[in-house]
Amino acid sequence: MTRLGFALLSDSCIGCHACTVACKSEHDVPLGVNRTWVKYIETGEFPNTGRSFSVMRCNHCDDAPCITICPTSALFRADNGVVDFDDARCIGCKSCMNACPYDAIYINPATNTAHKCNFCNHRVEVGLEPACVVVCPTQAIVTGDLDDPDSPVSKIVARDKTAVRAPEQGTDPKVFYRGVDQASLDPTRTAIRNDGLIWADTTPDHPTLTPTMQAHAGPGIVARTTYTTAHHLTWQSKVSGYLVTKAIAAGLMLFAALLVAMGHGSEQAAVGVVPPVLAGVFTAITGALLIADLKQPSRFLFILTKSNTRSWLVRGAWILGAFAAVVAVWGLAGIADAGGVLAVLALPTAVLAAAVAGYTAFLFGQCEGRDLWQTPLLLPILLAQAVVAGGAAFSMLDLLMDVPEIRSIRIAFLAGIGALALLIASELWSKGSRHVELATLEMTRGAYATEFWWGGVAVGLVVPAVLLTASLAIDDASPSVAAAAGVAGLIGLFTYEDAYVRAGQSVPLS
Repeated sequence: MTRLGFALLSDSCIGCHACTVACKSEHDVPLGVNRTWVKYIETGEFPNTGRSFSVMRCNHCDDAPCITICPTSALFRADNGVVDFDDARCIGCKSCMNACPYDAIYINPATNTAHKCNFCNHRVEVGLEPACVVVCPTQAIVTGDLDDPDSPVSKIVARDKTAVRAPEQGTDPKVFYRGVDQASLDPTRTAIRNDGLIWADTTPDHPTLTPTMQAHAGPGIVARTTYTTAHHLTWQSKVSGYLVTKAIAAGLMLFAALLVAMGHGSEQAAVGVVPPVLAGVFTAITGALLIADLKQPSRFLFILTKSNTRSWLVRGAWILGAFAAVVAVWGLAGIADAGGVLAVLALPTAVLAAAVAGYTAFLFGQCEGRDLWQTPLLLPILLAQAVVAGGAAFSMLDLLMDVPEIRSIRIAFLAGIGALALLIASELWSKGSRHVELATLEMTRGAYATEFWWGGVAVGLVVPAVLLTASLAIDDASPSVAAAAGVAGLIGLFTYEDAYVRAGQSVPLS
């Protein structure tokens, strides 16, 4: 199998942007997005300064995480090794953008689908070179078959000292740089200068090393980024909201299954009917948020009809569908007052509820460009959040109906908060990659610190813990105290998740 790759000769590049212009012309790339672009960095202080150029683009990785995570196989590997894309299959979920460690993928505003460098495959297949190679005035872009030892690119890689971007990600990129300043390939070692970029200003949400990150990075910053392109946050409040709504749905059914196991299957309203109805509503809201976040929402069924079974987006859809079906059966059994059926459903419902709460840990694990989300603690955190959400929901329901074992539910709610606090603390104290440290810093001391500390910790953990402790200490405490703890707990879940999701995308990748 042919393995086409690039050698980018930074020691020959003059930063003329001919490759960028040719690429835009060849593929009708709209303004504001780029398949390929030239990054400038500057080192030193006047008069002893230097400028280095590096061409940024898709790395056509041998182990491409964008292919794995794409739910519809819209991103695929062509026979010549190129990572190509199929507009007709893309649903615009943006998962590939977070999976790519190189900022190489963007949403085309004209098509609302994911685009990137595809090696000008339409040219290559008829024996032509990519447009960027043709126009480069210094022949600084070289292509060829990396498996052919006589190809120009293979000779450069074998003979000269070359480097790749983010080798620690293990994606085996097929874009090699010769004569490049290493700081140009590692965006955590450069910062956009205080007076902006040359010829342009960055957009407000452009990921760069923020002042908080820069203060922490210190001596690690060895250069200034003076020209690059903007890359916006991919997943925002809809994803944060979906994490909470599915936690509520899962938590409700976890506690309902527990109540059945404790012998309360005959409690028609509080166990058999209300929990599945509310879980069904929040599962539907979860689906609505996921569909609303797609750039091509009308294609959402492609997840089921054109499935890439390796993607946790697809597996998550299957899990949500199976959970919804079991919840529906539970609700019908509850309406029929069939406690025996609930006893049979309790275990599979609990297992599916845990799967609904936890599968996002594996989805985020496929987002290899976001190191903060790679933590093994994410799965237990999501499960603890489901316990908190379920306890919060039942504590609020206790205002409207007689919930059995409400004291035990409050104790479990409080235990969930304690477990969540310990897990979050462990996550903050654990050491990770430079990306993890910078993202954690931005979450705890930077742009998302208020949301994290006041929302996620104070409102979401401290306030519910105090209120629940008070309600448990006083036997005849009003249900409103625990209900208030439930409201605070759910607010805290959203603010924590929102800070976490955004902070994970705050570290620049290019």
